[in-house]
Amino acid sequence: MSSYSNETRTPPDHVGVILASILLIIVGYAGLYIIITTQIPRVGPRWIFFVCLFIAVAGTVMPVIRYLNVRFTPVGKRLPNGGIIVRQSAWVGLFVVTCFWLQIPRVLSLPIMFFLALALVIIEIFLRSRELARS
Repeated sequence: MSSYSNETRTPPDHVGVILASILLIIVGYAGLYIIITTQIPRVGPRWIFFVCLFIAVAGTVMPVIRYLNVRFTPVGKRLPNGGIIVRQSAWVGLFVVTCFWLQIPRVLSLPIMFFLALALVIIEIFLRSRELARS
């Protein structure tokens, strides 16, 4: 059983997720600003750009994903832990970075975006169903 009240519905690890999200947002967007304003687009800064973009996007969507998990979890069920929220945020960050990377050689299209998102969603569904079966 969990140590938090069902009335508050805020597990302690979710507070850590929100704090980590704030830190990721600050570091990611500061890094993006520095890279975009001070570097020319060469190979080294390009990879740093992708890392900063991943950090910024994952940190930005983390509170949204936490809200969706809290909102759509049935009242009698346990909320997903912070690791699941971080993993789902990382999937969104990976999707955005992959789309940016595919845009460099101009191969990104709506069908590619759709199937990439579908693949990531299916992977997450398999992971969640495996976790739910174990508990």
